[in-house]
Amino acid sequence: MNGFDGALRGRRVMVLEDDVLIAMDMEDFLLGVGCKVVGPISNVEAALEKVETVELDGAVVDLNLRGELSIPVIEALKSRGVPVVVCSGYAELSGVQDMLADVPMVPKPCDFSALSRLLAEKFTAPSAPQPAGS
Repeated sequence: MNGFDGALRGRRVMVLEDDVLIAMDMEDFLLGVGCKVVGPISNVEAALEKVETVELDGAVVDLNLRGELSIPVIEALKSRGVPVVVCSGYAELSGVQDMLADVPMVPKPCDFSALSRLLAEKFTAPSAPQPAGS
């Protein structure tokens, strides 16, 4: 536990990760700091459905899901004012950082202390209003 856990307690955080072991580690970490985990989800289609149907406080998203980029999910989350942190081994790819310049990234293997800090910062920062009816 660290000083950021209070900002995370009770938050509904979606985990989008295609590697089962990494997804389990991420879920365990988030549960350990008091989050309510939505998922883990392993593909873009299912993640987009959750974004549309579940109220989310944040998301931790892998960038490359078996060759499919999760950019549509990131964009859908951002359009709803949902804080997103990308945790990916592809975060350093040329062009990716330009596309997602406003999205914090944590490289894999995930540094859970850095992830905790980024999520806490995102949860305490003012966010864009969500569209009416969401």
